[in-house]
Amino acid sequence: MTVVQNPPHLASNKSPILAEPELSVSNPVEPAPTPDSEHTWAVEPGQRRSAPNPPSAVRRLFKSRKLKHYNRLVWLVAAVNLSAAARMIAGWNLGDANTVDPAGPANLVVINLTLAVLFRQQYVVNALFWLATRAPTSWPLAIRWTLGKVYHFGGIHSAAATAAVVWFLVQLATTTAAMGSGETMITVWEYILSFQLALLLLTILYTAMPFVRQKHHDRFEKTHRWGGWTALALFWILTLVQANRVGSILTYPAVWALTLATFSVALPWLRLKKVEIDIESPSNHVALTTFDYGYTPFAGSSTAVSRDPLREWHSFANVPIPGQEGFKLTISRAGDWTGDFIDDKPEQVWVKGIATAGVANIEVLFSKVIYVATGSGIGPCLPHLFAQEVPAHLIWATRNPRRTYGDKLVDEIMAVQPDALIWDTDAHGKPDMVELAYEAALATGAEAVICISNSKLTWKVVEGVEQRGIPAYGAIWDS
Repeated sequence: MTVVQNPPHLASNKSPILAEPELSVSNPVEPAPTPDSEHTWAVEPGQRRSAPNPPSAVRRLFKSRKLKHYNRLVWLVAAVNLSAAARMIAGWNLGDANTVDPAGPANLVVINLTLAVLFRQQYVVNALFWLATRAPTSWPLAIRWTLGKVYHFGGIHSAAATAAVVWFLVQLATTTAAMGSGETMITVWEYILSFQLALLLLTILYTAMPFVRQKHHDRFEKTHRWGGWTALALFWILTLVQANRVGSILTYPAVWALTLATFSVALPWLRLKKVEIDIESPSNHVALTTFDYGYTPFAGSSTAVSRDPLREWHSFANVPIPGQEGFKLTISRAGDWTGDFIDDKPEQVWVKGIATAGVANIEVLFSKVIYVATGSGIGPCLPHLFAQEVPAHLIWATRNPRRTYGDKLVDEIMAVQPDALIWDTDAHGKPDMVELAYEAALATGAEAVICISNSKLTWKVVEGVEQRGIPAYGAIWDS
């Protein structure tokens, strides 16, 4: 067994797992190390890997936050749409309204809309993760590094949705031009409905902008849900009228595309149910919530729960209970909803859809991984640590672990991760997580780092570790 000991300047005559009430292997007798302290790790002979060569300046640029895989997918969708636009405009004579056909933009609206919906559909998301993680660990690390970024698929969703709005505005403009020339059969009420739909789409697009979504997430969620449903209904009305005007509804391609999009939107709601839960709160900071309604999700997935299904939903990482049916969620106080949940302790909640794969599922692409977590970020790590499908090493920084999360949970973690580095931030402040993650990867021979934390620290760890030449992954908060 590989044992990661305390750095030499933290060593004591105790074992790495200190006696109660001390817990952490990083609880020192001397003062806690500063972020600039040099850490060394004792490992089995031959396990420590050599430091990778620093990436070139060009590679560091393309590994930076501003040019992550998410944005590359955005530009891919944009390039395809720009190509379609070029081909379309080439056939138009902008001086003659008769050559400007609204049907072309209308088709691209529906194609992009359907693509945007599909890339948020739970079955599609799980399929993408399944395909990306088929690569064996014998493949070159560079390929597996890129495949691990599968969770950036939201770039296709956001780019296709934006393109659908742009194409709808183009369609509205071409329709206006056709009406002005008297060369269209569109009625005034259809035109007014189209104008209203355009305003609704622009509102949805605006609230989805990162600077609005992060500051007013509840408003974004409600606008996206109710506005999206309304927009879909308006698309159906306009499409059916247009299909009936030009021929058979059953042979009109946009009808079938809208059918697929509508089914994808409705499918999670067809699995809506209210279930009983059991809540244990070892402190007023966390609710360990147990679900047992005849369903056990796969490790690394998440479940959306709600107390009011038409208002707001929150997703949490599933923690299957080893050897039992059911699963747990670790819900920490992080806002009004979670605070009320912990204080009120509801006996029932709503769940919908199916368990959906998350970022940590990419662990199977690597021979060994480092999990870096802070606070309740331990939740998404737990199912993977318990499953032990891939060798892993845990670094967890949190406020007094036993007092905050309870002895039972901490003991379960230590049972499967006796070498874990658990840092009590109450006693020793916040450590340099980038340095700890990098040194742990070198010491244990791990191929990748997976970080589950808040957005600021996640970006810092992912960027810091990747720019040192080691693959790193973490949530990107794109929804």
